[in-house]
Amino acid sequence: MQPQSSPATAMATHAPVTHRSKTTVAWLASLLGMFGAHWWYLGRRGAWVFTVYSCVMLALAHLYPVWWDNPAFLLLLLPITEGYIEALIFAVKPDEKFDQLYNPDSGVATHTRWGPIIAAMVTLVLMGTVVVFGIALAVMHIYTAMGWLDGLQL
Repeated sequence: MQPQSSPATAMATHAPVTHRSKTTVAWLASLLGMFGAHWWYLGRRGAWVFTVYSCVMLALAHLYPVWWDNPAFLLLLLPITEGYIEALIFAVKPDEKFDQLYNPDSGVATHTRWGPIIAAMVTLVLMGTVVVFGIALAVMHIYTAMGWLDGLQL
């Protein structure tokens, strides 16, 4: 007579392990990183924090007459920048290291070609544009708050 295993044990031993794509993670971090989409994809704990924070900041930004010219929108630049930085990290991480960290039991080896490199190039263009725009807005807010732009006519 064979010992019977419980259904929970049988499901745990035969549960399929998903293989995560390095290219997908890089694109998610680049395009939807401010909402933590790459964290959701990787199954990281705390992904909901990015999503809630970004949604709250967007809602607060829309309360102002000019949605992009207020402190809530400037605070939204933090998760946006985090997404860009992680997109670059994922894009240039060696395939073996990525598999070791995120696909240890999938049984499939990652073999990327140009996908992550193109994601990194697009990320660099987006990051340069958005982060420089954010820095300019932050400097303008600080200068206005300190009165340094009083009487300035352009």
